[in-house]
Amino acid sequence: MSVHAARSPLSAVFLLHIALEAPLALQAFWSPQSLPFLQMNNTTIVMLKLYSALVTGSCITAFLAYPLPEFLPGKRALAIGFCIYHSVVSTILFQTPRFIPHTLGPFLESVNLTPEVVWGTFHGLLGLGMVVWWQATLHYAGAVRGATQ
Repeated sequence: MSVHAARSPLSAVFLLHIALEAPLALQAFWSPQSLPFLQMNNTTIVMLKLYSALVTGSCITAFLAYPLPEFLPGKRALAIGFCIYHSVVSTILFQTPRFIPHTLGPFLESVNLTPEVVWGTFHGLLGLGMVVWWQATLHYAGAVRGATQ
C-alpha cells in the first residue's frame, strides 16, 4: 500500500467533531430560544447565532478534511486548531457557573457531575482525540517528506 493511499481509521475523530458540534449549531441557528440555557436575551441570541455560523463552518471543514490523506498540511493544521478549540471549550465549561437548568439526578449533582461538566468532558476527550490522531499519523507525514527529498 502506498503512502498516498494510506488512511488511518483515527480520521473518524473529524466526524466526531461534527457529531458533537452540529446539533447545537443547527438548533442555535434556527431556534436559539428553544435551547435550555438560563438568562437568554437578545444579545446572547445574536452571539449564539454567530457562534453557530462559526461552528457550522468548522463542521463543513471537518467533513471535507475527513477523506483527505493524513499527510496533508491543511488536514494536520485543522486537527491542531480543533485540538486547541476543544481544549479551551472544555476548560471554559468546567469552570463556568451553571447555565443549563437540567439535572442528571441528585446523586450525580452531589458529586458535581452537571450537564456542563459532561459537555466539557466530551470536548476534552475530542481535543485529546485530535492529539492522538496527530501522533498516530506522524509516520504518514514523515514518509511523504522523505519521499519528496
